[in-house]
Amino acid sequence: MANLLIPAEERNLNPDDVAHLDRRRRRGQLFLVISFQCIIVSTLLTLWSGQDLTYSPGGAHPIAYWNATTITLAIIFGLNGLRLRRGSNEFFSY
Repeated sequence: MANLLIPAEERNLNPDDVAHLDRRRRRGQLFLVISFQCIIVSTLLTLWSGQDLTYSPGGAHPIAYWNATTITLAIIFGLNGLRLRRGSNEFFSY
């Protein structure tokens, strides 16, 4: 009997296709880890962004720009990680 946990398009893959699928899912897991790390950094930067926006003169707000960059990277890596891990039903601990 076929394993119904595996999506229908992945049931008849040859070994090379399975290796490619595993690499794609591992890369997706890596992107999710990078996204989570960017979220942690941007959370810490949020503490200093308000002070930077208040006390920095003119348009020089390096912490606020860095915070916006890390939030943007977290969103990009998170969405790409979810897209690449599509179809995976297991949790990776690495």
